[in-house]
Amino acid sequence: MKYNDTSELEISLLLEAVFQKYGYDFRQYSEAHIRRRVINRMAMAGLEDISQMQSKVLKDELFASEFLQDLSITVTEMFRDSGFYRSLRENVLPILKTYPFIKIWHAGCASGEEAYSMAIIMQEEGLYDRTTIYATDFNQQALNKAKEGIFSNSMMKEYTSNYQLSGGKESFSSYYTSNYDNVIMNQSLKKNIVWANHNLVTDSVFAEVHLILCRNVLIYFNRNLQNKVQKLFYNSLINGGILCLGSKEGLRFTDFYEAYTELDKKQRIFKKKY
Repeated sequence: MKYNDTSELEISLLLEAVFQKYGYDFRQYSEAHIRRRVINRMAMAGLEDISQMQSKVLKDELFASEFLQDLSITVTEMFRDSGFYRSLRENVLPILKTYPFIKIWHAGCASGEEAYSMAIIMQEEGLYDRTTIYATDFNQQALNKAKEGIFSNSMMKEYTSNYQLSGGKESFSSYYTSNYDNVIMNQSLKKNIVWANHNLVTDSVFAEVHLILCRNVLIYFNRNLQNKVQKLFYNSLINGGILCLGSKEGLRFTDFYEAYTELDKKQRIFKKKY
């Protein structure tokens, strides 16, 4: 059987099996995203068809764990998209400075690079001591890595460039300690980050927050699921709170477009009206 012949119905049944067995709900993820990951895992495992794939997912928990990792979205980097972070400094931080304490929710934080980026910005702006960053993901392996704050030394040149382009005010190397092939982020950055397992698809409001960052995640959801998650974000933000979606996503085709004003059209940064 050719993998590309795998039908939408077969994939739907596989995702239903994953949900019923393990409680992870990918049934409203983008069909194209899921298909790519399913076909890739079938090829890697040498499976001939989707029925073999489903049987292995249900009977082999190690294989199921690997498959769940495939479906998880873990692409990230420090100060990813420097223009976004410049806009954050210029358009969002002046608003956050008006609050006596600041709660930030980084939804879909993956392995934590962008949460640490946020901690660095808040520290440079003199706001970190009154800030709590809630960094959440459903991928426990990614969260464990994020908590450790250990990243490959080979990435530091790119991250340093991103940091400088984003308006960084210090030497980026002052925020970590090199240890052979890895770097360890400073403890001072970790102190106000709360790492937590939270699933945007199945879990409810996480906290009442002033700022939500969720970039390059919703593009993997279908329209109905995007709308559901936007409702979750709307209910989690205080009045006047800020929602950052990044340049690839928006609110125009959701039920919440009229509930926000646009602070940055290009970077898709919105302020909740009411």
